[in-house]
Amino acid sequence: MEMTTARLIALLKQVPDPLTGQDLVTALRIRDMKVEGRSVSFALEFPKIEDETKMQLLARCNEVIQKEFPDADVNIHFLLQGAGPKGADRQSQAEEHPLPHVQNIIAVASGKGGVGKSTVSVNLALALKALGARVGLMDADLYGPSMPTMLGLKGQRPKVVEMYGKPRIQPLEAYGMPVISLGNIIEAEQAVVLRGPRLAAIIRQFFFEVVWPPLDYLVVDLPPGTGDIQLTLVQTVPVTGAVMVTTPQEVALADAIKAMNMFRVPTVNVPILGVVENMSWFSPPELPDRKYFLFGKDGGKKLARMANTVLLGQIPIVEQVREGGDTGRPAVLDEASEVGKAFLEVGKNVMRQVAIRNETLEPTRVVRTQT
Repeated sequence: MEMTTARLIALLKQVPDPLTGQDLVTALRIRDMKVEGRSVSFALEFPKIEDETKMQLLARCNEVIQKEFPDADVNIHFLLQGAGPKGADRQSQAEEHPLPHVQNIIAVASGKGGVGKSTVSVNLALALKALGARVGLMDADLYGPSMPTMLGLKGQRPKVVEMYGKPRIQPLEAYGMPVISLGNIIEAEQAVVLRGPRLAAIIRQFFFEVVWPPLDYLVVDLPPGTGDIQLTLVQTVPVTGAVMVTTPQEVALADAIKAMNMFRVPTVNVPILGVVENMSWFSPPELPDRKYFLFGKDGGKKLARMANTVLLGQIPIVEQVREGGDTGRPAVLDEASEVGKAFLEVGKNVMRQVAIRNETLEPTRVVRTQT
Protein backbone atom coordinates (compact mmCIF):
# COMPACT_ATOMS: atom_id res chain seq x y z
CA MET A 1 0.00 0.00 0.00
CA GLU A 2 1.25 3.44 -0.87
CA MET A 3 2.15 5.61 2.12
CA THR A 4 0.10 8.76 1.66
CA THR A 5 -0.76 11.69 3.90
CA ALA A 6 -4.41 10.62 3.97
CA ARG A 7 -3.51 7.09 5.07
CA LEU A 8 -1.14 8.33 7.78
CA ILE A 9 -3.78 10.69 9.12
CA ALA A 10 -6.20 7.77 9.30
CA LEU A 11 -3.63 5.71 11.24
CA LEU A 12 -2.92 8.54 13.70
CA LYS A 13 -6.61 8.63 14.60
CA GLN A 14 -5.79 5.55 16.67
CA VAL A 15 -3.49 7.58 18.95
CA PRO A 16 -5.19 9.34 21.89
CA ASP A 17 -4.35 12.90 22.85
CA PRO A 18 -2.99 12.82 26.43
CA LEU A 19 -4.81 16.04 27.37
CA THR A 20 -8.30 15.67 25.94
CA GLY A 21 -8.72 11.95 25.33
CA GLN A 22 -9.64 12.61 21.72
CA ASP A 23 -7.48 11.25 18.92
CA LEU A 24 -4.55 13.36 17.72
CA VAL A 25 -6.32 14.30 14.49
CA THR A 26 -9.55 15.45 16.12
CA ALA A 27 -7.54 17.33 18.75
CA LEU A 28 -5.70 19.17 15.94
CA ARG A 29 -2.24 18.23 17.21
CA ILE A 30 -0.63 17.29 13.87
CA ARG A 31 1.32 19.92 11.94
CA ASP A 32 3.44 20.08 8.75
CA MET A 33 3.18 16.47 7.60
CA LYS A 34 5.44 15.60 4.66
CA VAL A 35 5.76 12.27 2.85
CA GLU A 36 8.70 11.60 0.55
CA GLY A 37 8.96 8.00 -0.61
CA ARG A 38 9.25 5.91 2.57
CA SER A 39 10.07 8.88 4.78
CA VAL A 40 7.44 10.77 6.76
CA SER A 41 7.92 13.77 9.03
CA PHE A 42 5.45 15.79 11.06
CA ALA A 43 5.17 17.83 14.24
CA LEU A 44 2.93 17.39 17.28
CA GLU A 45 1.82 20.70 18.75
CA PHE A 46 1.18 20.77 22.49
CA PRO A 47 1.39 23.07 25.46
CA LYS A 48 4.00 21.93 27.95
CA ILE A 49 3.71 18.18 28.64
CA GLU A 50 5.91 15.80 30.63
CA ASP A 51 8.93 14.24 28.95
CA GLU A 52 7.72 10.76 29.88
CA THR A 53 4.41 11.42 28.12
CA LYS A 54 6.27 12.71 25.06
CA MET A 55 8.30 9.51 24.82
CA GLN A 56 5.21 7.33 25.12
CA LEU A 57 3.41 9.45 22.54
CA LEU A 58 6.30 9.13 20.09
CA ALA A 59 6.40 5.38 20.62
CA ARG A 60 2.66 5.06 20.02
CA CYS A 61 2.78 7.11 16.80
CA ASN A 62 5.70 5.04 15.50
CA GLU A 63 3.90 1.84 16.42
CA VAL A 64 0.69 2.57 14.49
CA ILE A 65 2.59 3.78 11.41
CA GLN A 66 5.16 1.00 11.26
CA LYS A 67 2.58 -1.68 11.86
CA GLU A 68 1.25 -0.93 8.37
CA PHE A 69 4.47 0.45 6.87
CA PRO A 70 7.32 -1.54 8.50
CA ASP A 71 10.03 0.10 6.41
CA ALA A 72 8.83 3.67 7.05
CA ASP A 73 11.39 6.19 8.27
CA VAL A 74 9.36 8.22 10.80
CA ASN A 75 10.59 11.59 12.08
CA ILE A 76 8.46 13.38 14.68
CA HIS A 77 9.22 16.51 16.66
CA PHE A 78 7.25 18.64 19.12
CA LEU A 79 6.12 22.23 18.79
CA LEU A 80 5.17 24.41 21.74
CA GLN A 81 1.59 25.49 21.23
CA GLY A 82 1.33 29.23 20.53
CA ALA A 83 5.03 29.69 19.77
CA GLY A 84 5.59 32.45 17.22
CA PRO A 85 6.81 36.03 16.93
CA LYS A 86 6.04 36.60 20.59
CA GLY A 87 7.18 33.14 21.55
CA ALA A 88 8.39 33.96 25.05
CA ASP A 89 5.11 35.61 26.03
CA ARG A 90 3.04 32.83 24.51
CA GLN A 91 5.15 30.15 26.14
CA SER A 92 4.59 31.83 29.50
CA GLN A 93 0.84 31.89 28.91
CA ALA A 94 0.82 28.24 27.81
CA GLU A 95 2.62 27.22 30.98
CA GLU A 96 0.37 29.45 33.11
CA HIS A 97 -2.84 27.76 31.95
CA PRO A 98 -2.74 24.10 32.98
CA LEU A 99 -5.90 23.31 30.94
CA PRO A 100 -5.28 25.09 27.64
CA HIS A 101 -8.11 23.22 25.90
CA VAL A 102 -10.61 24.76 28.35
CA GLN A 103 -11.21 28.32 27.21
CA ASN A 104 -13.12 29.73 30.20
CA ILE A 105 -13.56 28.51 33.78
CA ILE A 106 -16.63 29.98 35.48
CA ALA A 107 -17.04 29.65 39.25
CA VAL A 108 -20.60 29.70 40.57
CA ALA A 109 -20.53 30.83 44.19
CA SER A 110 -22.77 31.90 47.05
CA GLY A 111 -22.37 33.17 50.58
CA LYS A 112 -24.73 30.68 52.20
CA GLY A 113 -26.42 27.40 51.46
CA GLY A 114 -30.02 27.05 50.39
CA VAL A 115 -30.05 29.84 47.81
CA GLY A 116 -30.18 27.46 44.83
CA LYS A 117 -26.55 27.75 43.75
CA SER A 118 -26.33 24.19 42.42
CA THR A 119 -29.63 24.62 40.59
CA VAL A 120 -28.25 27.74 38.94
CA SER A 121 -24.99 25.94 38.07
CA VAL A 122 -26.75 23.06 36.34
CA ASN A 123 -29.21 25.22 34.45
CA LEU A 124 -26.54 27.77 33.50
CA ALA A 125 -24.32 25.03 32.08
CA LEU A 126 -27.17 23.56 30.04
CA ALA A 127 -28.26 27.04 28.92
CA LEU A 128 -24.75 27.72 27.59
CA LYS A 129 -24.84 24.38 25.80
CA ALA A 130 -28.27 25.16 24.31
CA LEU A 131 -26.76 28.39 22.99
CA GLY A 132 -24.19 26.42 21.03
CA ALA A 133 -21.19 26.31 23.37
CA ARG A 134 -19.08 23.32 24.37
CA VAL A 135 -19.68 23.05 28.12
CA GLY A 136 -18.54 20.88 31.02
CA LEU A 137 -19.77 20.86 34.61
CA MET A 138 -17.69 20.17 37.72
CA ASP A 139 -19.44 19.58 41.04
CA ALA A 140 -16.89 21.02 43.48
CA ASP A 141 -19.43 21.16 46.32
CA LEU A 142 -17.77 18.11 47.89
CA TYR A 143 -19.71 18.15 51.14
CA GLY A 144 -23.07 18.18 49.38
CA PRO A 145 -22.65 16.85 45.82
CA SER A 146 -26.08 17.12 44.19
CA MET A 147 -25.32 16.73 40.48
CA PRO A 148 -26.09 12.98 40.33
CA THR A 149 -29.69 13.66 41.38
CA MET A 150 -30.14 16.87 39.41
CA LEU A 151 -28.83 15.37 36.17
CA GLY A 152 -30.25 11.86 36.39
CA LEU A 153 -26.84 10.27 37.06
CA LYS A 154 -27.59 8.53 40.37
CA GLY A 155 -25.87 5.17 40.67
CA GLN A 156 -23.55 5.74 37.70
CA ARG A 157 -19.79 5.54 38.12
CA PRO A 158 -17.15 7.22 35.93
CA LYS A 159 -14.75 4.84 34.21
CA VAL A 160 -11.04 4.87 34.93
CA VAL A 161 -8.83 4.32 31.89
CA GLU A 162 -5.07 4.12 31.50
CA MET A 163 -3.59 6.80 29.29
CA TYR A 164 0.16 6.87 28.72
CA GLY A 165 0.82 4.88 31.85
CA LYS A 166 -1.41 6.95 34.14
CA PRO A 167 -4.97 6.36 35.35
CA ARG A 168 -7.42 8.95 34.02
CA ILE A 169 -11.10 9.44 34.80
CA GLN A 170 -13.67 9.58 32.01
CA PRO A 171 -16.40 12.07 33.01
CA LEU A 172 -20.00 10.97 32.89
CA GLU A 173 -22.31 12.54 30.34
CA ALA A 174 -25.68 14.21 30.93
CA TYR A 175 -27.64 15.72 28.04
CA GLY A 176 -24.49 15.67 25.91
CA MET A 177 -22.42 17.46 28.58
CA PRO A 178 -19.40 15.99 30.46
CA VAL A 179 -19.92 16.02 34.24
CA ILE A 180 -17.82 15.00 37.24
CA SER A 181 -19.10 14.79 40.82
CA LEU A 182 -17.92 13.17 44.01
CA GLY A 183 -21.50 11.96 44.36
CA ASN A 184 -20.83 9.52 41.51
CA ILE A 185 -17.69 8.18 43.20
CA ILE A 186 -18.83 7.60 46.77
CA GLU A 187 -22.01 5.88 47.98
CA ALA A 188 -25.08 8.09 48.08
CA GLU A 189 -25.48 7.77 51.88
CA GLN A 190 -21.78 8.09 52.67
CA ALA A 191 -20.83 11.08 54.80
CA VAL A 192 -18.02 13.22 53.38
CA VAL A 193 -15.55 13.74 56.23
CA LEU A 194 -12.50 15.41 54.72
CA ARG A 195 -9.92 17.92 55.89
CA GLY A 196 -8.34 20.69 53.83
CA PRO A 197 -5.47 18.77 52.18
CA ARG A 198 -7.73 15.94 51.03
CA LEU A 199 -10.35 18.38 49.74
CA ALA A 200 -7.63 20.16 47.77
CA ALA A 201 -6.36 16.86 46.36
CA ILE A 202 -9.83 15.95 45.05
CA ILE A 203 -10.28 19.34 43.38
CA ARG A 204 -6.90 19.03 41.67
CA GLN A 205 -7.78 15.49 40.63
CA PHE A 206 -11.05 16.73 39.08
CA PHE A 207 -9.09 19.22 36.99
CA PHE A 208 -6.00 17.23 36.01
CA GLU A 209 -6.97 13.56 36.12
CA VAL A 210 -10.37 13.87 34.45
CA VAL A 211 -10.23 13.67 30.65
CA TRP A 212 -12.00 16.91 29.78
CA PRO A 213 -12.67 17.40 26.07
CA PRO A 214 -12.06 20.83 24.49
CA LEU A 215 -14.51 23.21 26.15
CA ASP A 216 -15.65 26.78 25.70
CA TYR A 217 -16.83 26.88 29.32
CA LEU A 218 -16.21 24.72 32.37
CA VAL A 219 -18.80 25.62 35.02
CA VAL A 220 -17.60 24.89 38.56
CA ASP A 221 -20.26 24.61 41.28
CA LEU A 222 -18.57 25.69 44.53
CA PRO A 223 -19.72 25.02 48.09
CA PRO A 224 -21.22 28.02 49.89
CA GLY A 225 -18.99 30.44 51.75
CA THR A 226 -15.23 30.93 51.58
CA GLY A 227 -13.01 28.00 52.48
CA ASP A 228 -10.44 25.45 51.41
CA ILE A 229 -12.16 24.52 48.16
CA GLN A 230 -12.47 28.11 46.97
CA LEU A 231 -8.82 28.76 47.81
CA THR A 232 -7.70 25.57 46.08
CA LEU A 233 -9.67 26.52 42.96
CA VAL A 234 -7.93 29.86 42.46
CA GLN A 235 -4.52 28.33 43.31
CA THR A 236 -5.02 25.55 40.76
CA VAL A 237 -6.47 27.12 37.60
CA PRO A 238 -6.99 30.63 36.22
CA VAL A 239 -10.66 31.36 36.85
CA THR A 240 -12.17 33.52 34.11
CA GLY A 241 -14.82 34.95 36.39
CA ALA A 242 -17.35 34.27 39.14
CA VAL A 243 -21.13 34.22 39.02
CA MET A 244 -22.66 35.08 42.40
CA VAL A 245 -25.99 33.54 43.42
CA THR A 246 -28.22 35.10 46.05
CA THR A 247 -31.85 35.37 47.05
CA PRO A 248 -33.37 38.84 47.56
CA GLN A 249 -33.44 38.65 51.37
CA GLU A 250 -31.01 40.72 53.44
CA VAL A 251 -29.42 37.79 55.32
CA ALA A 252 -28.52 36.07 52.04
CA LEU A 253 -27.21 39.34 50.65
CA ALA A 254 -24.95 39.92 53.66
CA ASP A 255 -23.33 36.50 53.24
CA ALA A 256 -23.07 36.88 49.45
CA ILE A 257 -21.09 40.10 49.90
CA LYS A 258 -18.48 38.21 51.93
CA ALA A 259 -18.19 35.46 49.33
CA MET A 260 -17.96 38.03 46.55
CA ASN A 261 -15.23 39.96 48.34
CA MET A 262 -13.05 36.85 48.48
CA PHE A 263 -12.78 36.94 44.67
CA ARG A 264 -12.08 40.68 44.74
CA VAL A 265 -9.10 40.45 47.12
CA PRO A 266 -6.12 41.90 45.17
CA THR A 267 -4.09 38.70 45.51
CA VAL A 268 -6.99 36.68 44.04
CA ASN A 269 -8.38 39.21 41.54
CA VAL A 270 -11.08 37.09 39.87
CA PRO A 271 -13.60 39.30 38.01
CA ILE A 272 -17.26 39.12 39.06
CA LEU A 273 -19.18 38.36 35.88
CA GLY A 274 -22.53 39.16 37.44
CA VAL A 275 -25.24 38.19 39.90
CA VAL A 276 -28.10 35.73 39.58
CA GLU A 277 -31.02 36.44 41.89
CA ASN A 278 -32.83 33.19 42.65
CA MET A 279 -36.32 32.83 44.21
CA SER A 280 -37.08 36.37 43.11
CA TRP A 281 -40.88 36.07 43.29
CA PHE A 282 -43.74 33.62 43.28
CA SER A 283 -46.58 33.73 40.77
CA PRO A 284 -49.51 31.33 41.35
CA PRO A 285 -50.36 29.24 38.27
CA GLU A 286 -53.88 30.64 38.31
CA LEU A 287 -52.56 34.24 38.56
CA PRO A 288 -49.46 34.28 36.31
CA ASP A 289 -49.37 38.08 36.19
CA ARG A 290 -49.31 38.44 39.99
CA LYS A 291 -45.91 38.52 41.70
CA TYR A 292 -45.45 37.84 45.40
CA PHE A 293 -41.99 38.83 46.67
CA LEU A 294 -41.71 36.25 49.44
CA PHE A 295 -38.04 36.90 50.23
CA GLY A 296 -37.93 40.63 49.68
CA LYS A 297 -37.03 42.55 46.57
CA ASP A 298 -33.99 43.77 44.61
CA GLY A 299 -31.30 42.02 46.67
CA GLY A 300 -29.60 40.88 43.45
CA LYS A 301 -29.53 44.43 42.11
CA LYS A 302 -27.93 45.67 45.34
CA LEU A 303 -25.21 43.03 45.18
CA ALA A 304 -24.53 43.79 41.50
CA ARG A 305 -24.17 47.49 42.25
CA MET A 306 -21.74 46.78 45.08
CA ALA A 307 -19.57 44.69 42.74
CA ASN A 308 -19.86 47.20 39.90
CA THR A 309 -21.25 44.40 37.75
CA VAL A 310 -24.60 43.40 36.24
CA LEU A 311 -27.70 41.49 37.26
CA LEU A 312 -27.55 38.44 34.99
CA GLY A 313 -31.14 37.44 35.63
CA GLN A 314 -33.93 36.79 38.11
CA ILE A 315 -35.28 33.29 38.58
CA PRO A 316 -38.83 32.98 39.94
CA ILE A 317 -39.99 30.36 42.43
CA VAL A 318 -41.59 27.74 40.21
CA GLU A 319 -42.52 24.16 41.10
CA GLN A 320 -40.96 23.07 37.82
CA VAL A 321 -37.49 23.95 39.14
CA ARG A 322 -37.90 21.68 42.17
CA GLU A 323 -39.40 18.89 40.07
CA GLY A 324 -36.62 19.14 37.52
CA GLY A 325 -33.94 18.91 40.20
CA ASP A 326 -35.57 15.87 41.80
CA THR A 327 -36.26 13.99 38.57
CA GLY A 328 -32.98 14.71 36.81
CA ARG A 329 -34.44 16.90 34.07
CA PRO A 330 -33.38 20.52 34.73
CA ALA A 331 -35.96 23.24 34.10
CA VAL A 332 -33.94 24.98 31.35
CA LEU A 333 -34.56 22.02 29.06
CA ASP A 334 -38.14 23.26 28.71
CA GLU A 335 -37.09 26.35 26.78
CA ALA A 336 -40.67 27.52 26.23
CA SER A 337 -41.48 27.75 29.95
CA GLU A 338 -41.13 30.91 32.03
CA VAL A 339 -38.22 29.56 34.04
CA GLY A 340 -36.60 27.99 30.96
CA LYS A 341 -36.59 31.39 29.26
CA ALA A 342 -35.18 32.97 32.44
CA PHE A 343 -32.23 30.56 32.56
CA LEU A 344 -31.55 30.98 28.84
CA GLU A 345 -31.43 34.73 29.40
CA VAL A 346 -28.90 34.16 32.19
CA GLY A 347 -26.83 32.03 29.79
CA LYS A 348 -26.86 34.76 27.11
CA ASN A 349 -25.83 37.37 29.64
CA VAL A 350 -23.00 35.21 30.99
CA MET A 351 -21.71 34.70 27.43
CA ARG A 352 -21.75 38.45 26.87
CA GLN A 353 -20.03 39.20 30.17
CA VAL A 354 -17.29 36.63 29.51
CA ALA A 355 -16.69 38.14 26.07
CA ILE A 356 -16.45 41.65 27.55
CA ARG A 357 -14.18 40.42 30.36
CA ASN A 358 -11.82 38.70 27.91
CA GLU A 359 -11.77 41.71 25.61
CA THR A 360 -11.04 44.32 28.29
CA LEU A 361 -9.06 42.56 31.03
CA GLU A 362 -5.82 40.60 31.22
CA PRO A 363 -6.13 36.81 31.64
CA THR A 364 -6.57 35.74 35.24
CA ARG A 365 -3.42 34.31 36.81
CA VAL A 366 -3.24 31.30 39.06
CA VAL A 367 -2.97 32.60 42.63
CA ARG A 368 0.45 32.10 44.18
CA THR A 369 -0.40 32.78 47.83
CA GLN A 370 0.73 30.76 50.81
CA THR A 371 -1.86 28.75 52.73
